[in-house]
Amino acid sequence: MRVALPMPARKKAKSHRRPETPFRHDRKGRALQEIGATIVAGGKGPGVVEEIAELVQRTCKYRWVGVYKIKRNDFVIEAATNKMKPACPRFPVTQGLSAKAKEERRTVMVPDVRKEPCFLPNFWSTKSEVIVPIIDDEHDRVLGVINVESAKVNAFDKSDRDFLEGVARIIWRALR
Repeated sequence: MRVALPMPARKKAKSHRRPETPFRHDRKGRALQEIGATIVAGGKGPGVVEEIAELVQRTCKYRWVGVYKIKRNDFVIEAATNKMKPACPRFPVTQGLSAKAKEERRTVMVPDVRKEPCFLPNFWSTKSEVIVPIIDDEHDRVLGVINVESAKVNAFDKSDRDFLEGVARIIWRALR
């Protein structure tokens, strides 16, 4: 008669996966870390905002990145990339897609601006745009927007939105 003996417990195989880390290691994650470090080090003002806009533009190879600050009920350009001057460096907070992002306090992604009646063109060649509100967490108010434009239709996706929203969550400290 055969007797079934208990099997010895098997050792768990060592995982070859990397341990979870709190930081992302892709280019967008590194850019967010760099922006955060700049702000933590006390960076603020137009020069820092300009550096951040340039970093965002280089990281994602965006054609143009503009950061608008709200001043006396107008959106006023605080930083712009590629030495490209927008057609609308200042406009009322009640106009354009930036007004929609401000009022709804959410990102506005427009895959084809030709189909958007309230689009204010900064460049004649813009085909798609994403606008992210910059919200001051301490005072719960919108300070401005990040505006990214492309000459391609459907140029932006969820990863662009997530990255730009991450930038907006950090950059508000530099706009105060």
